[in-house]
Amino acid sequence: MSAMSADRSRVFTLGHSPDPDDAFMCYAMEENKIDLRGYRFEHRLEDIQTLNERALRGELDISAISIHAYAYVSDSYALLPCGASMGDGYGPLLVTRNAEAPSDVSDNEAREWLRGVTIAVPGTMTSAYLALQLFLDQFDHVVVPFDQIFDAVSSGRAGAGLIIHEGQLTYVSAGFRKVLDLGEWWKRKTNLPLPLGGNVLRKDVPPPIRHDLLAIVRQSIEFGLTHREEAVQHSMPYARDMDAKLANKFIGMYVNDFTRDYGETGRKAVREFLGRAEQGGYLKKSVQPEFVD
Repeated sequence: MSAMSADRSRVFTLGHSPDPDDAFMCYAMEENKIDLRGYRFEHRLEDIQTLNERALRGELDISAISIHAYAYVSDSYALLPCGASMGDGYGPLLVTRNAEAPSDVSDNEAREWLRGVTIAVPGTMTSAYLALQLFLDQFDHVVVPFDQIFDAVSSGRAGAGLIIHEGQLTYVSAGFRKVLDLGEWWKRKTNLPLPLGGNVLRKDVPPPIRHDLLAIVRQSIEFGLTHREEAVQHSMPYARDMDAKLANKFIGMYVNDFTRDYGETGRKAVREFLGRAEQGGYLKKSVQPEFVD
Protein backbone atom coordinates (compact mmCIF):
# COMPACT_ATOMS: atom_id res chain seq x y z
CA MET A 1 0.00 0.00 0.00
CA SER A 2 1.36 3.41 -0.91
CA ALA A 3 1.94 6.11 1.72
CA MET A 4 -0.81 8.17 0.09
CA SER A 5 -3.29 5.28 0.29
CA ALA A 6 -2.31 4.59 3.89
CA ASP A 7 -2.94 8.20 4.87
CA ARG A 8 -6.28 8.25 3.07
CA SER A 9 -7.41 5.14 4.96
CA ARG A 10 -6.55 6.80 8.25
CA VAL A 11 -9.18 8.53 10.40
CA PHE A 12 -8.17 12.12 11.12
CA THR A 13 -9.28 13.54 14.44
CA LEU A 14 -11.01 16.91 14.08
CA GLY A 15 -11.49 18.94 17.26
CA HIS A 16 -13.97 21.79 17.46
CA SER A 17 -16.07 23.41 20.14
CA PRO A 18 -19.79 22.67 20.57
CA ASP A 19 -20.76 26.18 19.50
CA PRO A 20 -22.86 27.35 16.58
CA ASP A 21 -20.00 29.00 14.67
CA ASP A 22 -17.80 25.90 14.76
CA ALA A 23 -20.78 23.65 13.98
CA PHE A 24 -21.60 25.91 11.04
CA MET A 25 -18.06 25.64 9.65
CA CYS A 26 -17.92 21.85 10.06
CA TYR A 27 -21.45 21.14 8.82
CA ALA A 28 -20.50 20.06 5.31
CA MET A 29 -17.73 17.79 6.56
CA GLU A 30 -19.88 16.18 9.24
CA GLU A 31 -22.86 15.58 6.94
CA ASN A 32 -20.85 14.60 3.84
CA LYS A 33 -22.15 17.53 1.84
CA ILE A 34 -18.83 17.89 0.03
CA ASP A 35 -16.26 15.56 -1.51
CA LEU A 36 -14.05 14.38 1.37
CA ARG A 37 -11.58 12.90 -1.14
CA GLY A 38 -11.57 9.51 0.53
CA TYR A 39 -10.52 10.86 3.92
CA ARG A 40 -12.47 10.12 7.09
CA PHE A 41 -12.86 12.41 10.08
CA GLU A 42 -13.68 11.74 13.71
CA HIS A 43 -15.26 14.88 15.18
CA ARG A 44 -14.26 15.61 18.78
CA LEU A 45 -16.49 18.26 20.38
CA GLU A 46 -14.83 19.86 23.40
CA ASP A 47 -14.80 23.31 24.99
CA ILE A 48 -11.97 25.53 23.77
CA GLN A 49 -9.88 25.23 26.94
CA THR A 50 -9.96 21.42 26.62
CA LEU A 51 -9.04 21.63 22.93
CA ASN A 52 -6.12 23.89 23.83
CA GLU A 53 -4.92 21.35 26.39
CA ARG A 54 -5.28 18.47 23.95
CA ALA A 55 -3.28 20.37 21.35
CA LEU A 56 -0.54 20.91 23.94
CA ARG A 57 -0.37 17.12 24.20
CA GLY A 58 -0.47 16.73 20.41
CA GLU A 59 -3.57 14.54 20.55
CA LEU A 60 -5.54 15.89 17.59
CA ASP A 61 -4.72 16.01 13.88
CA ILE A 62 -6.82 19.12 13.16
CA SER A 63 -8.31 21.33 15.83
CA ALA A 64 -9.89 24.62 16.61
CA ILE A 65 -7.59 26.38 19.05
CA SER A 66 -7.15 29.70 20.77
CA ILE A 67 -4.59 31.94 19.06
CA HIS A 68 -3.08 32.33 22.54
CA ALA A 69 -2.60 28.57 22.81
CA TYR A 70 -1.08 28.41 19.32
CA ALA A 71 2.00 30.13 20.73
CA TYR A 72 2.67 26.99 22.78
CA VAL A 73 2.00 24.39 20.06
CA SER A 74 3.66 26.08 17.08
CA ASP A 75 6.47 23.50 17.04
CA SER A 76 3.94 20.76 16.29
CA TYR A 77 1.11 22.57 14.50
CA ALA A 78 0.69 25.14 11.73
CA LEU A 79 -2.31 27.42 11.31
CA LEU A 80 -4.70 26.76 8.48
CA PRO A 81 -5.22 29.99 6.51
CA CYS A 82 -9.00 29.56 6.85
CA GLY A 83 -11.30 28.99 9.81
CA ALA A 84 -10.29 32.01 11.88
CA SER A 85 -12.59 33.51 14.49
CA MET A 86 -11.86 37.24 14.63
CA GLY A 87 -13.78 40.07 16.22
CA ASP A 88 -13.48 43.18 14.08
CA GLY A 89 -14.32 45.86 16.63
CA TYR A 90 -16.03 43.45 19.01
CA GLY A 91 -14.97 40.49 21.11
CA PRO A 92 -14.92 39.04 24.61
CA LEU A 93 -16.80 41.12 27.16
CA LEU A 94 -16.24 41.97 30.78
CA VAL A 95 -19.66 42.01 32.46
CA THR A 96 -21.01 42.39 35.99
CA ARG A 97 -24.19 42.57 38.02
CA ASN A 98 -22.83 45.44 40.11
CA ALA A 99 -25.09 48.42 39.41
CA GLU A 100 -22.31 50.80 40.48
CA ALA A 101 -19.73 49.39 38.05
CA PRO A 102 -18.54 51.79 35.32
CA SER A 103 -19.90 51.46 31.80
CA ASP A 104 -18.91 53.37 28.66
CA VAL A 105 -16.04 55.00 30.54
CA SER A 106 -12.38 55.56 29.70
CA ASP A 107 -9.99 52.62 29.59
CA ASN A 108 -8.23 53.86 32.72
CA GLU A 109 -11.50 54.05 34.66
CA ALA A 110 -12.41 50.55 33.55
CA ARG A 111 -8.96 49.29 34.57
CA GLU A 112 -9.22 50.86 38.01
CA TRP A 113 -12.54 49.18 38.72
CA LEU A 114 -11.62 45.78 37.26
CA ARG A 115 -8.41 45.59 39.30
CA GLY A 116 -10.53 45.85 42.44
CA VAL A 117 -12.59 42.72 41.76
CA THR A 118 -12.07 39.03 41.10
CA ILE A 119 -12.73 38.17 37.46
CA ALA A 120 -14.15 34.81 36.39
CA VAL A 121 -12.27 33.70 33.25
CA PRO A 122 -12.92 30.74 30.89
CA GLY A 123 -9.34 29.43 30.91
CA THR A 124 -5.83 30.84 31.02
CA MET A 125 -4.97 29.56 27.54
CA THR A 126 -7.86 31.35 25.85
CA SER A 127 -7.25 34.39 23.68
CA ALA A 128 -9.82 36.26 25.78
CA TYR A 129 -7.59 35.78 28.82
CA LEU A 130 -4.50 36.97 26.93
CA ALA A 131 -6.39 40.03 25.68
CA LEU A 132 -7.39 40.77 29.27
CA GLN A 133 -3.74 40.48 30.33
CA LEU A 134 -2.78 42.96 27.62
CA PHE A 135 -5.45 45.34 28.90
CA LEU A 136 -5.07 44.90 32.67
CA ASP A 137 -1.66 43.32 33.24
CA GLN A 138 -2.19 42.02 36.79
CA PHE A 139 -5.61 41.05 38.15
CA ASP A 140 -7.28 38.58 40.49
CA HIS A 141 -9.13 35.81 38.70
CA VAL A 142 -10.81 32.47 39.11
CA VAL A 143 -11.04 29.91 36.29
CA VAL A 144 -14.46 28.41 35.61
CA PRO A 145 -15.99 26.72 32.53
CA PHE A 146 -17.15 29.37 30.06
CA ASP A 147 -20.81 28.40 30.46
CA GLN A 148 -20.65 28.83 34.25
CA ILE A 149 -19.24 32.37 34.29
CA PHE A 150 -22.66 34.01 34.66
CA ASP A 151 -23.30 31.76 37.67
CA ALA A 152 -19.92 32.62 39.20
CA VAL A 153 -20.73 36.34 39.02
CA SER A 154 -24.34 35.91 40.17
CA SER A 155 -23.25 33.88 43.19
CA GLY A 156 -20.68 36.49 44.23
CA ARG A 157 -17.75 34.17 43.60
CA ALA A 158 -16.50 36.81 41.17
CA GLY A 159 -17.25 40.49 40.76
CA ALA A 160 -16.97 40.41 36.97
CA GLY A 161 -16.92 37.79 34.25
CA LEU A 162 -14.96 37.46 31.02
CA ILE A 163 -17.59 36.34 28.53
CA ILE A 164 -16.97 34.43 25.30
CA HIS A 165 -19.25 32.60 22.87
CA GLU A 166 -22.99 33.25 22.97
CA GLY A 167 -22.82 35.14 26.26
CA GLN A 168 -21.68 38.14 24.21
CA LEU A 169 -25.24 38.37 22.86
CA THR A 170 -27.26 37.11 25.84
CA TYR A 171 -25.68 38.95 28.78
CA VAL A 172 -28.29 41.74 28.89
CA SER A 173 -31.25 39.36 28.94
CA ALA A 174 -29.41 37.40 31.66
CA GLY A 175 -29.31 40.51 33.86
CA PHE A 176 -25.73 41.68 33.33
CA ARG A 177 -24.22 44.97 32.23
CA LYS A 178 -21.10 45.52 30.16
CA VAL A 179 -17.98 47.07 31.65
CA LEU A 180 -15.71 46.69 28.60
CA ASP A 181 -15.57 45.07 25.17
CA LEU A 182 -11.99 43.87 24.61
CA GLY A 183 -12.51 43.73 20.86
CA GLU A 184 -13.48 47.41 20.81
CA TRP A 185 -10.45 48.27 22.92
CA TRP A 186 -8.10 46.29 20.66
CA LYS A 187 -9.51 47.93 17.53
CA ARG A 188 -8.98 51.40 19.03
CA LYS A 189 -5.44 50.50 20.01
CA THR A 190 -4.27 48.74 16.83
CA ASN A 191 -6.90 49.30 14.14
CA LEU A 192 -6.86 45.52 13.69
CA PRO A 193 -9.37 42.73 14.36
CA LEU A 194 -8.85 40.75 17.55
CA PRO A 195 -7.68 37.21 16.64
CA LEU A 196 -9.43 34.81 18.97
CA GLY A 197 -9.40 31.37 17.42
CA GLY A 198 -8.06 29.45 14.46
CA ASN A 199 -7.67 25.94 13.10
CA VAL A 200 -4.37 24.12 13.34
CA LEU A 201 -3.02 21.06 11.54
CA ARG A 202 -0.21 18.78 12.64
CA LYS A 203 3.06 19.51 10.86
CA ASP A 204 3.93 15.81 10.61
CA VAL A 205 1.07 15.21 8.18
CA PRO A 206 2.72 14.83 4.73
CA PRO A 207 2.47 17.99 2.59
CA PRO A 208 0.18 16.51 -0.11
CA ILE A 209 -2.24 15.37 2.60
CA ARG A 210 -2.00 18.73 4.38
CA HIS A 211 -3.03 20.45 1.15
CA ASP A 212 -5.99 18.09 0.72
CA LEU A 213 -7.15 18.64 4.29
CA LEU A 214 -6.86 22.40 3.91
CA ALA A 215 -8.95 22.26 0.74
CA ILE A 216 -11.63 20.19 2.50
CA VAL A 217 -11.86 22.53 5.48
CA ARG A 218 -12.00 25.56 3.20
CA GLN A 219 -14.73 23.96 1.09
CA SER A 220 -16.74 23.11 4.21
CA ILE A 221 -16.66 26.75 5.32
CA GLU A 222 -17.69 27.94 1.85
CA PHE A 223 -20.52 25.41 1.72
CA GLY A 224 -21.91 26.74 5.00
CA LEU A 225 -21.74 30.31 3.77
CA THR A 226 -23.48 29.49 0.49
CA HIS A 227 -26.09 27.22 2.14
CA ARG A 228 -26.56 29.41 5.16
CA GLU A 229 -30.08 28.46 6.22
CA GLU A 230 -29.43 24.72 6.39
CA ALA A 231 -26.03 25.25 8.04
CA VAL A 232 -27.59 27.48 10.70
CA GLN A 233 -30.28 24.86 11.34
CA HIS A 234 -27.54 22.25 11.78
CA SER A 235 -25.93 24.56 14.36
CA MET A 236 -29.04 25.11 16.46
CA PRO A 237 -28.47 22.20 18.91
CA TYR A 238 -25.32 24.06 19.99
CA ALA A 239 -26.97 27.49 20.23
CA ARG A 240 -27.40 27.71 23.98
CA ASP A 241 -30.09 30.24 24.98
CA MET A 242 -30.36 31.51 21.40
CA ASP A 243 -33.14 31.30 18.85
CA ALA A 244 -32.35 30.92 15.15
CA LYS A 245 -32.23 34.67 14.58
CA LEU A 246 -29.74 35.25 17.39
CA ALA A 247 -27.68 32.20 16.43
CA ASN A 248 -27.49 33.49 12.87
CA LYS A 249 -26.27 36.84 14.19
CA PHE A 250 -23.62 35.15 16.34
CA ILE A 251 -22.44 33.02 13.42
CA GLY A 252 -22.20 36.15 11.30
CA MET A 253 -19.93 37.74 13.91
CA TYR A 254 -17.35 34.97 13.81
CA VAL A 255 -17.76 33.31 10.40
CA ASN A 256 -16.80 36.17 8.12
CA ASP A 257 -14.29 37.17 5.46
CA PHE A 258 -11.42 36.51 7.87
CA THR A 259 -12.79 32.97 8.25
CA ARG A 260 -12.56 32.43 4.50
CA ASP A 261 -8.93 33.52 4.63
CA TYR A 262 -6.89 35.51 7.13
CA GLY A 263 -5.54 37.73 4.37
CA GLU A 264 -2.68 40.06 5.18
CA THR A 265 -4.78 41.99 7.72
CA GLY A 266 -5.66 38.84 9.64
CA ARG A 267 -2.09 37.58 9.60
CA LYS A 268 -0.87 40.97 10.78
CA ALA A 269 -3.41 40.84 13.61
CA VAL A 270 -2.06 37.46 14.78
CA ARG A 271 1.53 38.70 14.64
CA GLU A 272 0.59 41.88 16.52
CA PHE A 273 -1.40 40.03 19.18
CA LEU A 274 1.31 37.48 19.93
CA GLY A 275 4.08 40.06 19.52
CA ARG A 276 2.56 42.39 22.09
CA ALA A 277 2.02 39.43 24.40
CA GLU A 278 5.69 38.47 24.13
CA GLN A 279 6.82 42.06 24.73
CA GLY A 280 4.59 42.25 27.80
CA GLY A 281 6.07 39.06 29.24
CA TYR A 282 2.84 37.07 28.92
CA LEU A 283 4.31 34.42 26.63
CA LYS A 284 7.14 32.09 27.58
CA LYS A 285 8.50 31.88 24.05
CA SER A 286 8.78 33.87 20.86
CA VAL A 287 6.62 32.62 18.01
CA GLN A 288 6.44 33.43 14.32
CA PRO A 289 3.02 32.28 13.03
CA GLU A 290 3.31 29.61 10.36
CA PHE A 291 0.47 28.93 7.95
CA VAL A 292 -0.23 25.83 5.86
CA ASP A 293 0.44 26.69 2.20
